Amino acid sequence: MGTLMDVRAEVVGSLLRPRYLADARRQLEAGELTPLGYKTLEDQAVDEAIALQTSAGIDVITDGEQRRYAFYGHLVESVSGFDKLGGWAIPFRDEKGEELVLKRPVVVAKLRPLRNMAAEEFTYLRAKTKAHAKVTLISAQQAAAYYDPDKSKDAYPTRDAYLADIVELSRREVDELVRLGCTYIQIDAPQYAALLDPELRDGYRKRGSDPEKLIDACIEMDNAIIGGHPGVTFAMHICRGNNQSKFYAAGGYEPIARIFEKTKFNRFLLEYDDERSGGFEPLQHLPEDRVVVLGLVTSKKPALEREEELKRRIAEASRYVPLDRLALSPQCGFASTMEGNRLSIDDERRKLELVGRVARSVW
Repeated sequence: MGTLMDVRAEVVGSLLRPRYLADARRQLEAGELTPLGYKTLEDQAVDEAIALQTSAGIDVITDGEQRRYAFYGHLVESVSGFDKLGGWAIPFRDEKGEELVLKRPVVVAKLRPLRNMAAEEFTYLRAKTKAHAKVTLISAQQAAAYYDPDKSKDAYPTRDAYLADIVELSRREVDELVRLGCTYIQIDAPQYAALLDPELRDGYRKRGSDPEKLIDACIEMDNAIIGGHPGVTFAMHICRGNNQSKFYAAGGYEPIARIFEKTKFNRFLLEYDDERSGGFEPLQHLPEDRVVVLGLVTSKKPALEREEELKRRIAEASRYVPLDRLALSPQCGFASTMEGNRLSIDDERRKLELVGRVARSVW
């Protein structure tokens, strides 16, 4: 294995779940399948996800988040204290204006760890691949969305009190993953998109929150979670929402560009598959020791991008960040929730092969 600087082709995290796994989860929850029966199928889905990425030429492998019901499932299912579907609903939309509402978790009792969040994912993955293995966790700011002033106040009188526990639990998980030999941890932070979208920033102001102060608070929490682990690569993924091929925010990275300068992350996996992401100019704020993974290939639609167009956009980005500090990935996961985006596993394979092929050609 080379160093992580040699990683040019990545996935963000989640891959589509095979139908048999979604069916098995429902059977498990209904008491029609034993935990052992379910784990056997879960392992099979992870094996298939690893094989898919390996054959496509992806340099750093995840388990496809096959063990999670959603990208934040590792948190919600590993601690007691959350009502899984009791939180405020967030509307996602697509270019046609079609809307879908996702019910979020909400904290209703003091958080108590039941098990590790991602240790099982990593130890199984580590045993199954010789490639770089990556684990994904959510940011404290993403978890902040699971606090409701009315429903959560008996458990935590303030959002800050709740977030103090989130930071401590997340920090403990990072420590454990590092102890188990994990050298690459990605923090998923789609909530940052709410701080770059002009409309959503306005909403924060109307509710009495200053978006600029929120950005600084989020940077502080993220640094507290990942700090103090020399030799481990930490990445941040930022997108504008991804649920069944829909999104919830739009806008360029300039309003949050100081994240690039003030956080301790080594790599930034940034959504750049369409005009909603703005231009590459904000990348000029990146310090000289950071890498940008360009999310140029959409995971939302089956149509395959043209190789020449991807190469043109990589060249365009290299005006702001040198080519040797760039890499390529899909713009987001393929299945932020069990339902997955509106494309097939064959479409997903073609997308990953495209990422691998273009990365080998360019670098």
